[in-house]
Amino acid sequence: MTLGDLIEVLGGELVQGSPETILAGVEASAQANGLDLVFAEDATSAAKAFSGAAAAIVLKPGCVESYAQSPAMSVVETVQPRLWFARAAKLLKRTPPPAGVHSAAVIGALVEFGEGITVGAGAVVGECAIIGDGTRIEAGAVIGPYVQIGENCHIYPRVTLYRGTTLGNRIVVHAGAVLGADGFGYVRDPDTGSYTQFPQQGTLVIEDDVEIGANSTIDRGALAQTRIRRGTKIDNLVHIGHNCDIGEDVIVVALTGISGSSSVGKGAVIAGQVGIGDHAHIGPGVILGGQAGVLSGKTITNEGLKVKSGTVLWGTPARPLKQVLRELVVLARLAKKGSGVRD
Repeated sequence: MTLGDLIEVLGGELVQGSPETILAGVEASAQANGLDLVFAEDATSAAKAFSGAAAAIVLKPGCVESYAQSPAMSVVETVQPRLWFARAAKLLKRTPPPAGVHSAAVIGALVEFGEGITVGAGAVVGECAIIGDGTRIEAGAVIGPYVQIGENCHIYPRVTLYRGTTLGNRIVVHAGAVLGADGFGYVRDPDTGSYTQFPQQGTLVIEDDVEIGANSTIDRGALAQTRIRRGTKIDNLVHIGHNCDIGEDVIVVALTGISGSSSVGKGAVIAGQVGIGDHAHIGPGVILGGQAGVLSGKTITNEGLKVKSGTVLWGTPARPLKQVLRELVVLARLAKKGSGVRD
């Protein structure tokens, strides 16, 4: 792919070099060769990049006063070089050609395959499943009956999609993830203390451009549906319970647990090891810092807490980080004063 092709798709201004520069991939500055693209966000990283052997660099306008020291390197300027670089990486990524259905795969009756698909060795595709164009299902994955998978998805090894789960287009599901399992819902008999499962017969819908990390689990709805909306990115080892609604472009980091019937608004950021109780509601743009806790039934919005959008909330119960730090200082002072007092 040429640098000119990338600029045509991604924008940016070519300020040095040729649009015919051939690029095969992206790389860190120190490891780059004559077919690689690198990026820089400040003068220091730009100097390191220019001392390397990359074919082209993308950086901020005004980041470097003169490019004369590296006349052989093509230069693209854009206000967000990291984002430009990441998007270029996706365009330059080499995808293996479609391999069709492996002879060791198990395919149920009435399965519909699109064009250019791949189904790896040992994969199982249940009856009446629908697999869209260009989708890859790796070795050992289990696609249950009546599952629908859209176009250009990538299902890594040992992923399990339970019956009736629906995936949109361009979805990535990493190894070991389980989508559409029964939610954890039981009804207790007060006389005997025994538990009976509440019906778990709803659905799970994953919208376009979602990525789900390794060994994460998302439960189906009980009587309705669980939904993960467009563009959300879910890290490894995340659990999302039944009937949850996760908004568009949400980030959920590793070891987070979101209990059933909770919702997360568009653009929220849920950091690592966050715990969210059932029937809780996280508003758009809220940021929950690592190990924050949201109690069951709690609603958290930037407006309700009278804080600016983007304020980090922390602690249990979750509250603005500055408030938590002030509380810790006061507690430390009290502990220091008390340490000299005898019982």
